Amino acid sequence: MGQQEKVATSLAGAVSEEISASLTSVDAELARRYPGDPGTRQPVHTVYVPGDAFAAGTLRSWGDQALAALDEHAPDAASFAAVLGIPEELAGPVHDRVRAKLEREPVEDLRIDFEDGYGPRPDAEEDATAARAARLVAEAYANGTAAPYMGIRMKCMEAAVRDRGIRTTDVFLTGLMEAGGLPEGLVLTLPKVTYPEQVTAFVRLLEAFERAHGLPDGRLGFEIQIETSQSILAADGTAAVARMIDAARGRATGLHYGTFDYSACVGVSAAYQASDHPAADHAKAVMQVAAAGTGVRVSDGSTNVLPVGPTERVHEAWRLHYGLTRRALARAYYQGWDMHPAHLPTRYAAVYTFYREGLEQAAARLAAYVAKAGGDVMDEPATAKALSGYLLRGIDCGALDIAEVARLTGLTREDLDGFASPRRAGLTVTAP
Repeated sequence: MGQQEKVATSLAGAVSEEISASLTSVDAELARRYPGDPGTRQPVHTVYVPGDAFAAGTLRSWGDQALAALDEHAPDAASFAAVLGIPEELAGPVHDRVRAKLEREPVEDLRIDFEDGYGPRPDAEEDATAARAARLVAEAYANGTAAPYMGIRMKCMEAAVRDRGIRTTDVFLTGLMEAGGLPEGLVLTLPKVTYPEQVTAFVRLLEAFERAHGLPDGRLGFEIQIETSQSILAADGTAAVARMIDAARGRATGLHYGTFDYSACVGVSAAYQASDHPAADHAKAVMQVAAAGTGVRVSDGSTNVLPVGPTERVHEAWRLHYGLTRRALARAYYQGWDMHPAHLPTRYAAVYTFYREGLEQAAARLAAYVAKAGGDVMDEPATAKALSGYLLRGIDCGALDIAEVARLTGLTREDLDGFASPRRAGLTVTAP
């Protein structure tokens, strides 16, 4: 024990009280606008299926088609790893986990599409298709065949299709209510948002539905699809996407980048429309900053190069998709779109390789941080949060097992949740 230091101050306690009082509204605003990550599982992808093509067996069909593509074009771990450049030591574990995933849970998030993938139809036809979609989704959740997340993408809030989009949303949600209620994994996607007022209008629609059915305020959330330049930079020079999040009044759950609509909007020619184009990077960077801390998650777009045809062509498409997915993960876009069943093997291969190749280093750094053991990296609480989030995402998608993470870190799932987000604490998240 050293010499007892004399502690002296110069300011009266009232100074601190006055400063705190002056910041009360700021404290409240920070808590409201930036609550942090919701602490729930984020799917690694979203699969879009046109409303008329969606059937009770769609999810299993996608898994079977993905397995068939794998068997035909890369029948073993070594050949699959050689196509994608997966390190030799990860070839077996990644291949085995990809196959297991395709057998167990091939799709993590399914969106039944009533927008571009469905197109204009007679009202009676779209009504019937929306009602059928609600019935099939309700049945899937009831019999245990649903994806963790399922929902619809309705038509947008632009004048030409607004009434149709509102009606389809109403028919679908009403069908779910009549079938027993809204499932926990329900997701709605609002496309082609240009002005925050369109988000406000959709909020009014959801509020009206909640009142009509006696649902809790805020029960219905939705994703905002970013497909126009005006959603990134408004006419007054502000970031419109930030205003859209605010206009959602806590209901926004995600921002989804629309690769091809956005690219066309800013004049990118068809041959260069891709998720790694500089225009795409700019849009997603603005989305990412606008969403940071709000609890709204960002999703990358898709590739329209399909893994079909001769093996050589499939391999080329796989390498492209794998590379784009790995690129997105490194930039903290943990979700993307998949447009074809044969995209699933490379989606999961990229995701699983990303988490498994960094497992030991992340676990060691987190364990050292918890033990205050030091080392060659000086980590801070923010880094511990990122390390825990990394491990949790890997567990949730099936890339990692909680047992191996616990063995390497000495931490439980609850411990990891506590480091990753205060909102995760106490939540039960079921891994696949």
